[in-house]
Amino acid sequence: MGIEVGGLLGLIWLIILIWAIVKVAKSSAGTFAKILWILALLIFPLVGLIIWLLMGPKG
Repeated sequence: MGIEVGGLLGLIWLIILIWAIVKVAKSSAGTFAKILWILALLIFPLVGLIIWLLMGPKG
């Protein structure tokens, strides 16, 4: 059962991360800012996502 729960949580986390990257890519921020946010999300997934939710481009 532990493997299934871990796999499900990992899948949910991956979906959230992909959603955040898509939101950054579609935002009105400049290209350089988008690249930095996407790199932050990929290199530091948890911290990057939290910072993006608090301070990232809106819109």
